[in-house]
Amino acid sequence: MAQDDQHQDRTSAAPATAPVPASSYTAFGLRAEAEPIRPGLHVVATPIGNLRDISFRALATLAAADAILAEDTRVTKTLLAHYGISTPLVAYHEHNAAVIRPHLLARLQSGAALALVSDAGTPLVSDPGFKLVADAAGLGIEIISVPGPSAVLAALVVAGLPTDRFFFEGFLPPKSAARRQRIAELATIPGTLVFFESPRRVADVLTDLAAVLGDRPAAIARELTKHFETVRRGNLNALAEQLSQEAPPKGEIVLLVGPPEAGAVAITSEDLDARIEKALETLSVKDAASVVAAESGQHRRRVYARAVELASLRNKPDQDHDD
Repeated sequence: MAQDDQHQDRTSAAPATAPVPASSYTAFGLRAEAEPIRPGLHVVATPIGNLRDISFRALATLAAADAILAEDTRVTKTLLAHYGISTPLVAYHEHNAAVIRPHLLARLQSGAALALVSDAGTPLVSDPGFKLVADAAGLGIEIISVPGPSAVLAALVVAGLPTDRFFFEGFLPPKSAARRQRIAELATIPGTLVFFESPRRVADVLTDLAAVLGDRPAAIARELTKHFETVRRGNLNALAEQLSQEAPPKGEIVLLVGPPEAGAVAITSEDLDARIEKALETLSVKDAASVVAAESGQHRRRVYARAVELASLRNKPDQDHDD
């Protein structure tokens, strides 16, 4: 916090509504003066890989702010150096957020203009910015959006999957059992599912997605906007098989899975369990799964996987484990 404490707000001696004096940035080899920005919390989207994917408005905001709140100052320094911006940086991440947030809110209440960025893309998507925005809004501080790149949308538009409805889950649990349980909870969402994933886990995640959701169409978007950007499309089973036979991919990964088949009935996990339990009273696991899948419109693979788990919990002999 030494850097932050030594920096005095350029608005500290002015009324809360006074504009921040202009600063400058460099783009296309030319130096440009940034217009003053109004006090408040400016939520600024930054590139997800290609440094050219930033708006003039974002550059001007970063240059004119009293300070930039960055998830990782080392990452943001690279962006600022590229565009010749010298605005002070303040580290704001999940490990220091609770301690530093009251200080940041006090600065905002005194009339400062602060810019919030994440490591890449749009802030508040899988980063700690939400609490700061929520608390600032609760205090009546103005929140200003400076939109731009988003890995979620960048992946969605190149995946070749339905875009009219989508659900962003972020990262799934690292352990397979918990991961499959969460996937089952997402199974009936009537839209494309979007996940962030670690390269070393992506093959296992695809296997779990296929086991629970069935062989839905899917896509793997890697290193979006960067030189080695790739998008692989196919069904979950095929993609899982391919990835299991390869070395783990490198770079940032976004996984996308198409929506359930038309006609699938929305059903809660509790309702599904109740139907399976009832069917297991008179049927084998295989037959119970077939009946419940037909009745509910759910993927049979998902129903079968859950039926095996419930049969095990009931200590009922499972005489038919073949799908």
